[in-house]
Amino acid sequence: MKRLAILGSTGSIGQSTLSVVTEHTEEFRVVALAAGQNVELLAEQIRRFRPVVVSVKDQTAAARLKAVINAGNGPEILWGPEGARAVASLPEADLVLSAMVGAVGLEPTLAAIEAGKTVALANKETLVAAGPLVMERVQAKGVALIPVDSEHSAIFQALQGQRREDVKKLWLTASGGPFRSWPLPKLKTVTPAQALKHPNWAMGAKITVDSATMMNKALEVIEASVLFGLPADNIEIYIHPQSIIHSLVEFVDGSWLAQLGVPDMRLPIAYALTYPRRLPLNCHPLDLGQIAQLTFEPPDFDRFPSLRLGYEAARIGGTMPAVLNAANEVAVAAFLDHRLDFLGISRLVQETMAAHQAEPLASLEQVLAVNRWARKHAAALLAERFAV
Repeated sequence: MKRLAILGSTGSIGQSTLSVVTEHTEEFRVVALAAGQNVELLAEQIRRFRPVVVSVKDQTAAARLKAVINAGNGPEILWGPEGARAVASLPEADLVLSAMVGAVGLEPTLAAIEAGKTVALANKETLVAAGPLVMERVQAKGVALIPVDSEHSAIFQALQGQRREDVKKLWLTASGGPFRSWPLPKLKTVTPAQALKHPNWAMGAKITVDSATMMNKALEVIEASVLFGLPADNIEIYIHPQSIIHSLVEFVDGSWLAQLGVPDMRLPIAYALTYPRRLPLNCHPLDLGQIAQLTFEPPDFDRFPSLRLGYEAARIGGTMPAVLNAANEVAVAAFLDHRLDFLGISRLVQETMAAHQAEPLASLEQVLAVNRWARKHAAALLAERFAV
């Protein structure tokens, strides 16, 4: 039986992971959970899965959690960054599912690696902000880092048994989000409610907005470059509205391999949890006859400038991807709070990047400092020039 610690248990990936656990109780035991401020849902998870340790965002959330559970018979309750790192490095855990949203997931993911855990990674921002540092620690500790994002899981699966030197290109697929056919001027009118209506996937608010701007795909290009050791110029994007082919690998001899499946995150989650085994899952089966047609088109870099910014950050490298990510987190939060229009998200990121002189990555402390600078600079720009 595999013992799991889940970072981000109340988010969409965390909940899908617990759904897989529920379907296969003979396979898994949940020993630790880390969440933000959704105390009510976390309390339900505690009652159902009985972890020995949990962590929440801050001391206030910890006090609320204690008030709604029987603390005497419940788990140890921790909080803050220290609590998340404790969950990630818990001795009882065999595998850590890293699914916190944003750069906040970097430190606990590194803590899991340093503790020698297998890491199932759904927190792409960890590799965007500090990819070379993270992969160096993965190599040094000899641990497995298994991607959970559907696109990177697809590539990971397609590469099994293949020689990396035979890979010519990686192709990431994208649904195109809800606005792929909207004319550019109309995008200025997009509301948060419209952006949160993804056509295919059920995800958290931040990643759903990232999908609408296609910043999510920009971040995935950087993540794929780090994970699979290819330059960003060898990673391309197809708009694939059906979200059935999750990504493809092109080889030097002209052959391609693709991974197909219904758009259900339980599939890549389960594969990461049990790799190299596969579990039967109670998912809607893929019926290609019913789908009838799979279509592909190139992305529009003019309509979705976040894609261009992602490639630019990847080519510059060093600390620039961390700036891209931090500025985007500020911009998306402002958009969801009705303080920034939809097109302003990419403009705010672009101007923050333009103000940064990239440096080679040297340490975690440097990444954290750059992350703080980018957030502060983006917030200042927002207040001065971008607020609606």
